[in-house]
Amino acid sequence: MSGVCGELARLGVATVYEASGKRGLIDAPLVQVVPGSKVAGPARTVLCGQDDNLMVHAAMERVQPGDVLVITMPEPAPVALVGELLAVQARARGAAAILVDAAVRDLEELWELGLPVWARWVRVRGAKKEEVGRLDEVVEVGGARISPGDIVVLDADGAVAVEAGRAGEVLEAALKREEREQGLRKRLEAGELSYDLHGLREVVEGG
Repeated sequence: MSGVCGELARLGVATVYEASGKRGLIDAPLVQVVPGSKVAGPARTVLCGQDDNLMVHAAMERVQPGDVLVITMPEPAPVALVGELLAVQARARGAAAILVDAAVRDLEELWELGLPVWARWVRVRGAKKEEVGRLDEVVEVGGARISPGDIVVLDADGAVAVEAGRAGEVLEAALKREEREQGLRKRLEAGELSYDLHGLREVVEGG
């Protein structure tokens, strides 16, 4: 699976999303804390209580090398569920990345730490540690349902989730798409127009 994840990360969110049949888009505005990060890995899901990060602390015990921590609440809100010290733990446990459907804080420290992190917001308002939530269950982020073990792909364009059982199929389709686009790029560099190559002239000007 690590080889599949590495290739999906290299191919990137846009290519994987298109190759998957436009499924699994995490349609939310995300801050990419570490510029240039490209990651793919199995989801380790965390459903916290509202404005509460107790379960993020609990989840650290379960993190396996290569996991993408996917941290959610019943409703997204600009409350910091992750800061420097939780990110330090995640990196020590071997997490590949953290996706927070809420806020993070300690931005400069997170950047220096280097663990790839994506979040809806950067805010200093801290979370409670009172409400017991759930670990390793299906969660929803930006309209995408993410099951534990689904492959989450993240880069500068955002994020997409690929169902674990479709990872091989989607990778194959993404590689074929990459090959087609490489051929198309050469033709565009030679001066041809997408207006003609995609048959768009007929749509605009009529056949």
